[in-house]
Amino acid sequence: MKILIASTPASGLFNPLLAIGRILISAGHETAVLSGTAFRQRIEAVGAEFHPLPAQVDFDPGNIHAVAPELKNTPPGPEWLRISLERVFVDSIHAQHDGVQEILRDFPADVIVVDDMFFGVLPMLLGPRSDRPSIVVCGTSVLHWRREDGAPVFSGLPPAFTETQREEYAAIAQEYDRVVDQPLSLRLNQVLAGLGTGPVHTPLLQSVVELADVDIQLSVPGFEFPRTLPPTVHFVGALPIIPNQAPRPSWADELDGSRRVVLVTQGTVANHDFKLLLAPTLEALADERDLIVVATAGGRPIDAIPGPIPDNARLASYLPFEWILPKTDVFVTNGGYGSVNQAMSFGVPLVTAGLTEDKAAVNARVAWFGVGIDLATNTPSPRMLRNAVRTVLDKPSYRARVSLLAKEFAGIDTRSEIIRIIANAAAR
Repeated sequence: MKILIASTPASGLFNPLLAIGRILISAGHETAVLSGTAFRQRIEAVGAEFHPLPAQVDFDPGNIHAVAPELKNTPPGPEWLRISLERVFVDSIHAQHDGVQEILRDFPADVIVVDDMFFGVLPMLLGPRSDRPSIVVCGTSVLHWRREDGAPVFSGLPPAFTETQREEYAAIAQEYDRVVDQPLSLRLNQVLAGLGTGPVHTPLLQSVVELADVDIQLSVPGFEFPRTLPPTVHFVGALPIIPNQAPRPSWADELDGSRRVVLVTQGTVANHDFKLLLAPTLEALADERDLIVVATAGGRPIDAIPGPIPDNARLASYLPFEWILPKTDVFVTNGGYGSVNQAMSFGVPLVTAGLTEDKAAVNARVAWFGVGIDLATNTPSPRMLRNAVRTVLDKPSYRARVSLLAKEFAGIDTRSEIIRIIANAAAR
């Protein structure tokens, strides 16, 4: 097969697509990747053909504020979400669409695989089915699908079971619709009209899931809130970690089992300010002599981690997760969907603290399914973190619950499922 992968140039969206590309290439499929220039070396390293996005949407994946500078002074919440979705994603649709069409002229793909925020395929999905290849959406975050209780997708609200809760959620959803969905729909349909297509009558985030031929969700059903899902949605487990992306640190031999290990990261997107989570975690556990606290800077220099650095802390810019996760007793994170699912697949319980992007929604699931503690804040105090880590370490219920999910992950052959689903999509 000829497969075109198109990805938004943001690490949390691109990394899963690259892992899928690696799987498809290993199965013998000819694969081209359309994404940011910053990822060219990594794309070519797995054997894919690289195509850069048009210049106006080939932004720096580590600097979202260059695309939407107003986000610097916007607190987390619906208005922050609306601005980021409009400026980073909706306003990229026209150029993304042009980039895909240019590649298809010389690379007649059988399937196009995109992340769930690459809305540049919407014009194709809204056009005649005979004029396009099959389109597979990769769910890199919580499933972008409506809930029966009416809560917005990224709200971070647990499922409602009482009439009072449902009434509260209805009020929240009404305000969310006013602040987020209605302005986004207006802007989205203006962009689509400029491309001679549309309109879309469903909210932006649900649109590609509703219209795509297949949705591959990178998790297990046991980590998704109960609701009625379309038949096109397939849960495929956690992606295999690409090995050897980072060397083992010089202190690797210290993780010999004599002390329990707490791993903390702010990921590769929301790591501009280590005072939010990484630094307070180091401070919180500085006097816990029975612990080693491993902090990874998500690619930034370790010098960016503010001091003082405790004696029981070990730092790295990047870490090989296939090596560190089996040694980890608690994972402290702001709630990136990919890293949370990877941790659960290794049976590691969590402490989460994050509200931006999709993190409130991810972390609400951590709490609801009992696989960790969600502190439900962007700025946890050292005391909050210390108490949460100790609770997760000392109460066996968290590890017992995440162990059940780990078995669910282990029951899925992710590689085979991805190859099978994409081959079936091409056959259609």
